[in-house]
Amino acid sequence: MVPEAIFKRARAWLDESSYDENTKAEVRNLLNHPDQLIDAFFTDLSFGTGGLRGVMGAGTNRMNIYTVRKATQGLARYILKKGSPSAGVVIGYDSRHHSAEFAQETAKVLAGNGIKVYLLKELRPTPYVSFATRHLKAEAGVMITASHNPKEYNGYKVFWQDGGQVVPPHDTGIIAEVNAISSPSQVKLANIKDPLIHLTEVDNAYLEALSCLQHFPGEDHSALKISYSSLHGTGITLMPQALQRWGFSKPHLVASQADPDGDFPTVHFPNPEYPEALKSGIEDLVKNGSDILIATDPDADRLGVVAHHQGKPVTLTGNEQAALAAYFICDTLTKQKKMPPQGALVTTIVTTELLKHIAQAYQIACFEVLTGFKYIGEKIHEWEQKPGGYNFLFGAEESYGYLMGTYARDKDAMIAGCLFAEIAAKMKEQGKTLVDLLEEIYRKFGIFREKQYSLTFEEGKKGLDNIRLLLENLRKNPPAALGGQKVIAKEDFLKGTPENLPRSDVLLYRLEDQSKIIIRPSGTEPKLKLYLSAHTPKFSSVQEGLNICNTRLDHLLAALKQMLV
Repeated sequence: MVPEAIFKRARAWLDESSYDENTKAEVRNLLNHPDQLIDAFFTDLSFGTGGLRGVMGAGTNRMNIYTVRKATQGLARYILKKGSPSAGVVIGYDSRHHSAEFAQETAKVLAGNGIKVYLLKELRPTPYVSFATRHLKAEAGVMITASHNPKEYNGYKVFWQDGGQVVPPHDTGIIAEVNAISSPSQVKLANIKDPLIHLTEVDNAYLEALSCLQHFPGEDHSALKISYSSLHGTGITLMPQALQRWGFSKPHLVASQADPDGDFPTVHFPNPEYPEALKSGIEDLVKNGSDILIATDPDADRLGVVAHHQGKPVTLTGNEQAALAAYFICDTLTKQKKMPPQGALVTTIVTTELLKHIAQAYQIACFEVLTGFKYIGEKIHEWEQKPGGYNFLFGAEESYGYLMGTYARDKDAMIAGCLFAEIAAKMKEQGKTLVDLLEEIYRKFGIFREKQYSLTFEEGKKGLDNIRLLLENLRKNPPAALGGQKVIAKEDFLKGTPENLPRSDVLLYRLEDQSKIIIRPSGTEPKLKLYLSAHTPKFSSVQEGLNICNTRLDHLLAALKQMLV
């Protein structure tokens, strides 16, 4: 049974004179499919702290030109109240269906409000928009992307003038303005030819910003053979040039995934976290005899790496990549006597704790922030405002997101790809691989292993309700033991957080064998995310240590599934 309020919302769209006929035809079709109708209209697509993210289609709970216009009108109002309209807004977009169209609609609304627009000429990575916002001294940036989500999704990501994703007070201020838009008549719309809209690119400046971060500038790294997959996304526009500027040969492109394509025809989830997404790239790595494969997601903010080790491809996890990068940066800067005063790493609460141990060994700081790279960007901004603040070296998320340098304030697979190529090249000079270096790190600091598992729920209201009920039950009835290990500490980040982090819907459990569990809902998908970590400082061989930790993780995951499913 469809509630009357849902029918009322749908009829309002059919009666709205400014809505196009294709949209209205889609709404009329939804009237014959009750479940789809409810999901499309049961709520407004929420403009959250990360912007918009949702399935494309007609409806108030969908990504379409009307929800994009509404979001942009709210952003425009906030800029007119708090910012400088003449400073402008940078707008970029990825390879997804309707991304270019949504970018143009964003430009038209901003120009309609008298705000200058820098509309990128072609699709580009998300971190490029973060950089361009800073480089052009713009007031804000907008990226049309759903990152690594399935092809049905699109999104709308907002950066503020420092190039970081919007954080308090700007996020809540923009949300309030968006929520105040109640009618399409409140949206001001210019023509795409409006003189306030400037077609823009900053490729050379961006590539130069990356080149400045080489640890061994001028060295010839052409002996390293690289395979590269852009997973049908934006990375193809800049990664080959970036690598060549760092002294590498042109990478061998994974041909079946090189062309930007919003259908992502070779993968269901265009996410380098998933083995399926790397299958074609690994085949290319083996066939081409490459030393490494690097793969970027569609908006090129996440990076996956596969090493060719002892004749076999070895896929690295996001945490292993984080450890390799952090160790290489710290070790290289120390040996080159270039470690800055007050050097610091920034990681998230769900990323490997190995980074803390690496930082301690090199006598630098390591800060933990909540999940979401915007909090890493916020730390950089915070330190820049303080005399004698920390010097940011590297930031990492377990979900394959990394940043070295401060030219941008979002995770960037372009700089990460160049960095991992540099690490692999230095290892190859010694007859070693990335896997050899990882094992050296384990022998120095002990084994750290992590496992991430997502409980997937159905799309829409039902799925969100089920996730909420599960978390409510965990708060009322916390476990006393898990996987045969006693829970020795528990934290509810809604009640309070360590290091004065913002309150968040996160539960953390520490067990007597030093294992750790974090449970949180996904911010973009109907999933409950479980993060498990295990550590052992004692082992006779690296493989034995890995086996010990993996067994602990398997027992823990089985216990969690039994408790939650």
